[in-house]
Amino acid sequence: MKHSLRRFSGTCLLLLGISVSSLAQSAEPINIVTTAVPFLRISPDARAGGMGDMGIATTPDINSQFYNVAKYPFTKSSAGLGLTYTPWLKDLGLNDVFLASLAGYYKFDEQQAISASLRYFSLGNIQFTDALGNDLNQFNPREFGLDLGYSRKLSDQLSLGVALRYIYSNLAGGASANGYSYKAGTAVAGDIGLYYTTANEEGQGWNVGAAFTNLGSKISYTSDASQRNFIPANFGVGVGHTWVTNEVHKITLNGEFNKLLVPAPPGSNADSADYAKYNSDGVVTGWFKSFSNNALAYSVGGEYMYNDQFALRAGYYGESANMGKRSYVTLGVGINYNIFGLNFSYLLPSGNGVNRNPLSNTIRFSLLFNFGGELETGSD
Repeated sequence: MKHSLRRFSGTCLLLLGISVSSLAQSAEPINIVTTAVPFLRISPDARAGGMGDMGIATTPDINSQFYNVAKYPFTKSSAGLGLTYTPWLKDLGLNDVFLASLAGYYKFDEQQAISASLRYFSLGNIQFTDALGNDLNQFNPREFGLDLGYSRKLSDQLSLGVALRYIYSNLAGGASANGYSYKAGTAVAGDIGLYYTTANEEGQGWNVGAAFTNLGSKISYTSDASQRNFIPANFGVGVGHTWVTNEVHKITLNGEFNKLLVPAPPGSNADSADYAKYNSDGVVTGWFKSFSNNALAYSVGGEYMYNDQFALRAGYYGESANMGKRSYVTLGVGINYNIFGLNFSYLLPSGNGVNRNPLSNTIRFSLLFNFGGELETGSD
């Protein structure tokens, strides 16, 4: 791939799987809300990936850290570890771009748990060019987020969780362009989650969740204090219900709604003063200003589980034009044996030509290990 250091917004859209060419053909210009470190918006788990990329109110599992850290006290096992690998944008012919993740937790008792996770995103080998298209140097941009969380039951049905996150993003490898020397960017963020469940011992009942994620500092790739970018702060709520038949068949239906807490950038007619004002906005100011834009996303999905060993999943994801107007259908399967579990998800192809979804044929593989009891696909 060839990139100029000036193409930050376009690169963010591409990494999220938003077709820049198709958006450009829209009858009216769309002011898409972009952020730095967009890999934090990619679902890093095959179970969630099979249900429309949702996880705030689904039944607790090993990868709850990525969606709602408050779910861990309600897991059935005392500890678990999960690994996921996601080839990214394979439909565009990119074979060296991928997201890998690792998550785990440990319960001290039935009331509290600690958890940790790592997300690593590699953009592959990129040939950088100057404004005239002349080759500069090759580099492998990479980013990661490292989390540490704590969660605790507030009652038999309600839990609270918090997590701290360190974010590292090295996109240019120290290159210089347009009078700037580019460096690796770092940021610190946090998550706060709530989870409420009425599920009985068999798992039947309602689950409700809410989570603020990526609440933290801006990130900068230069020494210029005015060039600091928002990270993808988000507020999400979800609800789901599980029906159990004869302790063999379980069906769960879920819905989720997310609001990106990032203000929209200045429109196409903006001048340098408008951009300077946008860049000078503080983090908290940006959260409040975000409610003036329509950067919304929603998911619906379901999971059928047989005998706590085999699972079938399906989901739909959609979002507003200000988020990129992506929409797609996902499918997934899961299987458990003894202490091991394997999940697989697939994003169905959609669109044609320039309107083809860049995320078509996206797959995810998750390998799960349970260290404290029988592993269940839906809830450890």
